[in-house]
Amino acid sequence: MRKFILSVALVLSLINSRAQDKSPVKFGKISAEDFKTSVYSIDSNAAAVVIADIGTSSITGNTKGWFSIEFRHFKRIHILKKSSYELANIEIPLYTNGRSEEELQGLKAYTYTLENGKVVETKLDKSGVFQDKLSKNQLVKKFTFPAIKEGSIIEYEYTIQSDFIFNLQPWEFQGSYPRLWSEYNVSIPEFFYYVFLSQGNQYDLSRTTKNKVERFRVVEGGGAGASETFSFEASVTDYRMVMKNIPALKEESFTSTLDNHIAKIDFQLASYRQPLQPRDIMGNWTDVTKELLKDEDFGSQLIRDNGWLSDELKIAMNGASSDLDKAKNIYQYLQNNFTCTNYGRLYTDQPLKNILKEKKGSEVEINLLLVAMLRKAGLSADPLMLSTKSHGYALAIYPIMDKFNYVVCRTAIGDKTFYLDASRSRLGFGRLTWECYNGHARVINPEASSVELSSDSLNEKKTTTLTLFSNEKGEISGRMQQIPGYYESYSLRSRVKDKGIEELFKDIKKDFGVDVDISNSSIDSLEKYDQPLQLNYDVKLDFGNEDIIYLNPMFGEAYKENPFKSATRTYPVEMPYAFDETYLLSTQVPSGYEVDELPKSIKVNFDEQGNSFFEYIISSSGGVISFRSRIKLTRSYYLPDEYEILREFFNLIVSKQSEQIVFKKKK
Repeated sequence: MRKFILSVALVLSLINSRAQDKSPVKFGKISAEDFKTSVYSIDSNAAAVVIADIGTSSITGNTKGWFSIEFRHFKRIHILKKSSYELANIEIPLYTNGRSEEELQGLKAYTYTLENGKVVETKLDKSGVFQDKLSKNQLVKKFTFPAIKEGSIIEYEYTIQSDFIFNLQPWEFQGSYPRLWSEYNVSIPEFFYYVFLSQGNQYDLSRTTKNKVERFRVVEGGGAGASETFSFEASVTDYRMVMKNIPALKEESFTSTLDNHIAKIDFQLASYRQPLQPRDIMGNWTDVTKELLKDEDFGSQLIRDNGWLSDELKIAMNGASSDLDKAKNIYQYLQNNFTCTNYGRLYTDQPLKNILKEKKGSEVEINLLLVAMLRKAGLSADPLMLSTKSHGYALAIYPIMDKFNYVVCRTAIGDKTFYLDASRSRLGFGRLTWECYNGHARVINPEASSVELSSDSLNEKKTTTLTLFSNEKGEISGRMQQIPGYYESYSLRSRVKDKGIEELFKDIKKDFGVDVDISNSSIDSLEKYDQPLQLNYDVKLDFGNEDIIYLNPMFGEAYKENPFKSATRTYPVEMPYAFDETYLLSTQVPSGYEVDELPKSIKVNFDEQGNSFFEYIISSSGGVISFRSRIKLTRSYYLPDEYEILREFFNLIVSKQSEQIVFKKKK
């Protein structure tokens, strides 16, 4: 299960391991020897290699009556190919609370090249550093290394001074390029307790701990008067974590986000301890949801009378009498009349009254308005906070808000529970996009109810039926009927909205696999968002007057290539849903021809129980060929040790679905 992928350390104590040698490089120490290697044994095809990535975090007393975190970072990269020039674009995130912000200090960045046997350095000019505001709590400093070319070595270092003691910097040991050395040093005094959150493959992580006593000096300003200084000693634990020769983690098919799987360590401030006043910082889910319900930018707007909703609510309900019809009408009213301007938000930027007036807002604003309207109509409704697949896994055990990025509505009507997202047009009532099915979610109510949105609970069922007839002239024609799964239907609705029905059928014709005329095409249930679509069209095939006809019975519905290309995989396969695809063909043998070769029928079980399988069944009788291909996978999530079996399973599917029926002309 996903929750076991994240290895969570509940205590700060890390086990001492083997002694470590020193970091291999130092900032500014570059020689001609460093340029000699153009191919690294860790990955001979690598476009770049991170030579060293070293970070250090320590906590000190400050002159503001509290403590600060000093984070120092040094990184050196060897650029080998143009395709890695993206590494020359650096972004350094900084936290802000609107009143103060983390401070970037001592930034130095150099590009080194080897010219005529000598090292030439180009320094980053300070005017080349820019700042953007990403959100109300996040800034970013950006720059690009100058004079980049193939063979360059780039390196930079900087310090971040932070007064936000909760924001102890995380560390990624791994990335999309191989790393020869990755090291993180953290010094934590006994009066701050952090939870360590580890993830990814860290079997080769070398860890050491060292305890020491350190004196802390805190100066508290006295305004116009004299300041007061506090000085005390406390135990400090130094943690040193090193990984060497870490392979790149490449994104492969069916990956939610690589951020879930890279070797990484993160920290969450849990509590203050003596000699500070003991205090629980992280809290529990009940405490966090209570605070969210009081928050002006989240739940406080839901507990008011909201009389301003009354007139609009009458229009939205449109005379509905049953609770279910009320909920559907309110949902569809918001869906059809409001525009979503931003996705991936947890907090509102403006009052819900403004959203109602302007008819637009972010996903959280529209869905909180949905909650408010359902409650005003006398229905049970609450916000549901979750993390989308591309954002990464959320933790059930700890209320860490950064792990969440999306808010929908949960409503209970009778004995049924519905999850609603009114920010998405063409999404059926009681449906969420498959991106939302990413494990743990949390209802924001006094009970702080936990919800598990599992992608295994989604079953995408698709049925394709093709019936072909042959006349005396040798012409083959027939009718195709296809009922895609719900999420494919959702995607097709968007394509039709953007490009039109005619363009969709042009694409179908291109993908058919043989020359074909398509006519009398139609799509049923296009505006019925709760239902899957149904595609219907006539087909006419012309094979000419060839002596031999090769016909793939799958036409354009076959898997043409294996989605699992890598020989090995170190992280799970995360399909968006389980699926069941059935393809049925009934075709007359073309007039004047006979069957020369027919593929063999097979059935292969993926699991011992036979719940997941691939079958390819074909027969010929009385001048009619009957064919069925079915792929059924009842799970969406597969561990790395299942990867080889899954890959071979799809190899078989691709191979079998490429086989052809051979007709030869009768003599």
